[in-house]
Amino acid sequence: MDLYDWNRVEREQMNSRIARKVIHTANMTIARLELRKDAAVPEHSHVNEQVSMVERGALKFFIEGREQIVRAGEVLAIPPHAPHAVEVLEDSVVVDVFSPAREDWIRGDDAYLRK
Repeated sequence: MDLYDWNRVEREQMNSRIARKVIHTANMTIARLELRKDAAVPEHSHVNEQVSMVERGALKFFIEGREQIVRAGEVLAIPPHAPHAVEVLEDSVVVDVFSPAREDWIRGDDAYLRK
């Protein structure tokens, strides 16, 4: 068993509008993202199933040609390989859980978040 404390996880500034804290386990990646209004995550896809839990704020997800606004207290599940993008509608905090673990992030292949 492992216990993590978000207050002790290193905060990484991805760009001027996105920061994250990341925990990798054997089978999952958990990320807590701080997103400023008008930030955007460009379209991308990955082999991982993703669950996005909005703690604060609101985001508009674009998934396989559909749009979905997700607000504080709501949870969105994104299937593996589904192309998706995000527009941040207001300052937000989101916890994303990925299964399996994000090997691309572990390798540092996350340039799409740094733009």
